[in-house]
Amino acid sequence: MITFLAALCLGLALAASAGLRAFMPLLAAGVAARVGWIPVGESFQWLQETPALIALAAAVVFEVAGDKVPALDHALDLLQAPVRTAAGALACVAVVTPSAPVWATALLGVVAGGAALSVHATKSFVRLGSTAATAGVANPVVSLFEDLACAAVTVLSLLLWVFAGLIALVALAWMVFGVRKLRRLGRADPAAAACPARDATA
Repeated sequence: MITFLAALCLGLALAASAGLRAFMPLLAAGVAARVGWIPVGESFQWLQETPALIALAAAVVFEVAGDKVPALDHALDLLQAPVRTAAGALACVAVVTPSAPVWATALLGVVAGGAALSVHATKSFVRLGSTAATAGVANPVVSLFEDLACAAVTVLSLLLWVFAGLIALVALAWMVFGVRKLRRLGRADPAAAACPARDATA
């Protein structure tokens, strides 16, 4: 059985991958559990069962294919924000539960969901830039890069705990950066809204 620290790193790395593709990390975790490479929590044994693996494989195909269609990619990004957040939390909790204290699983789920959401938000921002710059022509290429990045991070994280730890640190740092930026924007908005009012009274 892997140590708690290794499981934590793996869980957060899978959560970060879920920010790119919701179902690919879950499928990989299910396959890894099925072959005995990693344990999953007792409540997540269904993840390695044949029906779940088939459903996840079909979901991966649909998500990857749908993201290549310029007319659908932004709609999918919008719809999948909560899906990828939940998938990241689920992937993390599933692999961490066997070695984590009970009290820690809920907190880890929240952190992992935040990591997945921060990666998803960055992905969506990059995709909007690609659409604006190329009228959507380059979006399938960007999408393919995201597929490869998600697959590489997922597989390497399952094989190398050190790599998983590096990805986990990057994901947490990026999440903290995103939260701080949102807080700064939130503080700036009231000031910006007050300027017109002061100008009008002057």
